[in-house]
Amino acid sequence: DSDIGLCGWILVLFSMLLTLVTLPISIWMCIKIVKEYERAIIFRLGRILRGGAKGPGLFFILPCTDSFINVDMRTITFDIPPQEVTLFPHIDNISHVFFLIVSFAVLSAMCVDGVVYYRVQNATLAVANITNADAATRLLAQTTLRNVLGTKNLAEILSDREEIAHSMQSTLDDATDDWGIKVERVEIKDVKLPLQLQRAMAAEAEASREARAKVIAAEGEMNASRALKEASLVIAESPSALQLRYLQTLNTIAAEKNSTIIFPLPLEMMQAFIKQND
Repeated sequence: DSDIGLCGWILVLFSMLLTLVTLPISIWMCIKIVKEYERAIIFRLGRILRGGAKGPGLFFILPCTDSFINVDMRTITFDIPPQEVTLFPHIDNISHVFFLIVSFAVLSAMCVDGVVYYRVQNATLAVANITNADAATRLLAQTTLRNVLGTKNLAEILSDREEIAHSMQSTLDDATDDWGIKVERVEIKDVKLPLQLQRAMAAEAEASREARAKVIAAEGEMNASRALKEASLVIAESPSALQLRYLQTLNTIAAEKNSTIIFPLPLEMMQAFIKQND
């Protein structure tokens, strides 16, 4: 208050005298109330009063020389508008099949949006150091999101969302420290892929599933052939085992109530007739 000068003190004393003369009417203009979640920055002749923010509760001002600004100290949430980021195939960590699919056309920009949670930590800095702290934080969040996404490829954007959010929070918190703002949390809300990219990724996934299915089918055929080979070796050691297998096959066919049964005749039964003809 000592910096307001002689003229300032004269105005302050005149304001006090005017307030005393007009009592009790002037008391309603001097008493102000701020809520629990608010703080008041008082300006006297354009200078912030010593002691910083006032509140919560009652405080007094001089009607002619003082003015004040209320600052909300609660956590504020806002959505970051979708930011377009253009990705090219040659910079992404993708397979050769996917690269061939998407390299015939340039991919359109993908859109990424998020949510920022912040609060005013120092009401005095939020009023004295910046014109509009809320608007400045919103614009800075948009720019920071674009800058962070510009250093990532497609695979990293889809998989490292938490890392992107932490990087944004650290950058925003450092940049808004001089404004008296504390960035509490940043979250990446949605990643919208362009239609071309979705089709290319679906084609790659379908090709990968078909390739795995063919490999599994080939492995099954190989295992089945090995089992048949082992079975044939067991049957070759005992000729009667083949006859038992014939009878088991007949039993299975009869259980299905078929009208026609094909009975495989063992070749051993024909050997006696062959010898007699000779």
